[in-house]
Amino acid sequence: MSLSKSLSRSQALGCTLAAAACAVAGAAVAQTAAPPGAPPVPASGEPVQRVEITGERSGGEVRERRESTAAKTVIGREDIERFGDASLGEVLKRLPGVTLDGAPGRGGSPRLRGLGNGYTQILLDGEQVPRGFEIDSLAPEQIERIEILRAPTAETGARAVAGTINIITRENFKRRANDLRLSLGLEDGRWSPGLNWSRNGSADALAYTFNLNALNSRVRAHTDSVLERGPSGGAPTLRREETVDSEIERRRLTFNGRLQWRLGEGESFTLTPFAIYGEGDSRRHATLAQQSSDPDNKVPWTQADPVGHSRFTLARLSAQRNQRLADGTRLEWRASAGRWLYDENTLRPETGGADPALRYDDAHISDRSWSASVKASTLLADAHSGVAGVELEGARRREQRSNLADGVPLLPAFDDGLQARSQRVAVYAQDEWDINPRWAAQAGLRWESIETRSEGVDGDRRNRSAVWSPVLHTVWKFDAKKRDQLRMSLSRSYRALTLGSLVGSPVVSTQNSSTSPDRAGNPALRPELATGLDVTLERYLGGGGVLSAGVFHREISDLVRNETRQEGGRWVNRPYNVGDATVQGLELEAKFALREVLAQAPALDVRSGVSFFRSRVHDVPGPDNRVDQQPGMTANLGADWKPRGTPLTLGGNLHWTPGYVTRLSAIETARVGRKPVFDAYALWTFNPSLALRLSATNFSAPDFVRGSAYDNAALNLRESSQTVNRTYVDWLLRLEMKL
Repeated sequence: MSLSKSLSRSQALGCTLAAAACAVAGAAVAQTAAPPGAPPVPASGEPVQRVEITGERSGGEVRERRESTAAKTVIGREDIERFGDASLGEVLKRLPGVTLDGAPGRGGSPRLRGLGNGYTQILLDGEQVPRGFEIDSLAPEQIERIEILRAPTAETGARAVAGTINIITRENFKRRANDLRLSLGLEDGRWSPGLNWSRNGSADALAYTFNLNALNSRVRAHTDSVLERGPSGGAPTLRREETVDSEIERRRLTFNGRLQWRLGEGESFTLTPFAIYGEGDSRRHATLAQQSSDPDNKVPWTQADPVGHSRFTLARLSAQRNQRLADGTRLEWRASAGRWLYDENTLRPETGGADPALRYDDAHISDRSWSASVKASTLLADAHSGVAGVELEGARRREQRSNLADGVPLLPAFDDGLQARSQRVAVYAQDEWDINPRWAAQAGLRWESIETRSEGVDGDRRNRSAVWSPVLHTVWKFDAKKRDQLRMSLSRSYRALTLGSLVGSPVVSTQNSSTSPDRAGNPALRPELATGLDVTLERYLGGGGVLSAGVFHREISDLVRNETRQEGGRWVNRPYNVGDATVQGLELEAKFALREVLAQAPALDVRSGVSFFRSRVHDVPGPDNRVDQQPGMTANLGADWKPRGTPLTLGGNLHWTPGYVTRLSAIETARVGRKPVFDAYALWTFNPSLALRLSATNFSAPDFVRGSAYDNAALNLRESSQTVNRTYVDWLLRLEMKL
């Protein structure tokens, strides 16, 4: 099915309007620009010398995007710190085509093109993120820039069906800085203080940068859940209503740095330490009420008051050696080692009802990892430059879980825990070819193999996969000024299997049912493979603005999807390979100063983007047989305004994701509600060394609704559930000082 046919009428109209807006902006810019040819002639008739001064407000980010052969978007410090966000996830959600899987204002894992977990490759300083790493554990002040690649390259890796997000931490200084930022957040009457200190400098051959971030957050959560169960096709015979109020306090300390020694012309040695320590405490109060037509089906408990504690530690040290050989070849050697530990325990006393219990859940996860790589870059011939490299990576994980009810193990077979290890090898080569001043191309080939072994109650399991990934990127510039250009990419990518999806250690559900099952891995999984096409048309405006329109298409084989099935009398949710799927979409972006379009307009900077998505899982009946967790569209509209003659800057952003239903199988569906998120900020600059920023995240504070349904005629069982999470406005006041 073509993309134009798959768009609904309303979305097609929105798409047309957005495209028209881009076209009108481009036409207006073209009309206001001076025509080529002879210099302008004043009223006197005397020709005058024409002097043209151009510049880009956003530094080199737009220039880097324009000159890259592979489609790349670069977000610099100005955009990262604009709203004064407390977490990096809030920054990412305002970028074109990016969605988060969490509730509004609660962050979550970032996703490109609406595709769920695992389709988007996340890199930290060009390397795979440490295991257990979460985006929200990083503060925006620790980030130098963010690079988004919509299609894979041989160098950055092919585990990027939707694309790659590369997070670059603060780099060695270009100018000396000693910045201190003190913040105070407020959410539903609870205060959250924070501190960030950034320092850089140099001493002889050493250049250094470090960043320290501390945050103590206090949040409240309120959840209402409804479960209905009955015969297939009939009225519900059971209805349970559960309400949970939570008080959560989290303390986090994050450190990252960069030490670089200059060893000579083009040579250096760099150490990059990265560490996170976090812990949290939670108190919850839950009530459960039940209505049932079956007198034997009694409510298991009526009140529960769980308390929990968690602790998380992550440390990684990376080293990089840049070396230049006599023939001009540049070598880059990298090595890193890391470890993360996670401990969590919850004591849950349940009272009332027919089956009260004292439950205790304990989890301990330990993971050690290492990586090593070497990359060579050289000029192959006139207009050709080549890159080739080898990557090695290994990890060992140990997981121990204990689930007790009144001191009795629920799953005694898993008490010995589980051990797993993985090893990855990759080899790649890439050629960048400047064919002529208007045309450039990049071709690459990557081979990657991942092997996983696990030891547990299921015995010793082994999973091995290997993928060849050819990629081709090309860009055509329509004129010598490089203002308009067309990009195209052909690629083969894949979705890697994680240890969590492979290992068999289950997570037990306290109310086991078809809509609230246990969760476990599947050692027999195969990786998903995807063949993709990307085409993008871009126009770059004189002041650093960008207008862009692009389409993409992916053919996915061996799609992995979680399904719920009965195993030994319990409902268990595991991932399975369920067949093939098609994913496609249209992406529009416009970023410009309003004065570039209308000369007399106020000093307003506009940022907007709208993306439409369509997907179909072939072996699942429709309608709504979309790929997991992919909405039909997402949109962003933001603007910044600096009133003339004042030290004040104002800005806002609206992020919109509509609700949608996903058919997981012939008998299972999932539903996600709409997510409108409005953010705003005000910045008062007292002087170049002192500023005060006030921001409000999730200003509209909508309820976040999710649900699922299971209807199995063979078992004569129908079950549905709905969860409503209340959200809150998050205020943040931050004092920014340059010491």
